[in-house]
Amino acid sequence: MVGMDRRVPEPEWRARRDEHERRVDAWTLGHLARRERGEKHPVADFLFTYYSHRPAQLEQWHPGPGPVLRDADAFLAVPGHVRRADGTVALDPAALPDRHRTTAAFVHALLVATAARPPRLGCFGLHEWAMVYRTVQDGATPRHAAVPLRLGAAGTDAVIEALPVHCTHHDAYRFFTAAARPRNAVAPTRAGQVALEQPGCLHATMDLYKWAYKLAPATPGELLADCFALAADVRELDMRASPYDLSAYGFEPIAVETPAGRAEYVRLQQEVADRAVPLRAALSNRCELLLGAVRPG
Repeated sequence: MVGMDRRVPEPEWRARRDEHERRVDAWTLGHLARRERGEKHPVADFLFTYYSHRPAQLEQWHPGPGPVLRDADAFLAVPGHVRRADGTVALDPAALPDRHRTTAAFVHALLVATAARPPRLGCFGLHEWAMVYRTVQDGATPRHAAVPLRLGAAGTDAVIEALPVHCTHHDAYRFFTAAARPRNAVAPTRAGQVALEQPGCLHATMDLYKWAYKLAPATPGELLADCFALAADVRELDMRASPYDLSAYGFEPIAVETPAGRAEYVRLQQEVADRAVPLRAALSNRCELLLGAVRPG
């Protein structure tokens, strides 16, 4: 079992579980209501459509390694949880399927490498602009076709042509239009992700949520919710700096086509990068717990 076990009585762990559910309701309930009505929100729905973790999964609270729960037999249905001799229940990392350690090895390598690099600021969120570059001329459909472009198609293309594009994240770069890809300073690949990812990247910060749920149930519910909260704020920043006119949704644009807008973007980019530091460290720690676990034989 993992060290530093702490016995948690039933009222305490139930209170933590209930607080987690209340916290994530702020995000899940709106998304589910819109889905029921057949409505889409270009900002708020993204984390539920781009990532594979479903709202019902986000609502589930896990204690993670360390807490030893009293009167918690329901957790025995969750992989890795075992009953101890005294009847308490706890997560034993060594009892998790081997795939958790395979995941932890990749995530740990990625997070450690990312944390070791200085943040690269000043990309100005141009990845979103590159995803619609020359779509009108090429007869393609923009990703958010129902949302108008602030500067129109020609004005959007002019921004990409006037500013340097330096996106280091594969999962953003792969959505670039064919015309935009040659304009990027690098050509990120999945295989090169560990070698290229850096902590100033909005998508790398948003992906902390992905790594948190990929490590579940070794990720405590509170850490998962913290990563989701940061990802939600990053998504808002990402879209405010995008070429889309989101005024109908109540979002003021960050006009990165202007010097003032670019300065604002860099300031906010630094803020979310700073917020990501302790979360990245906490997830790295979870990976180390999993990698240090020995499956009982």
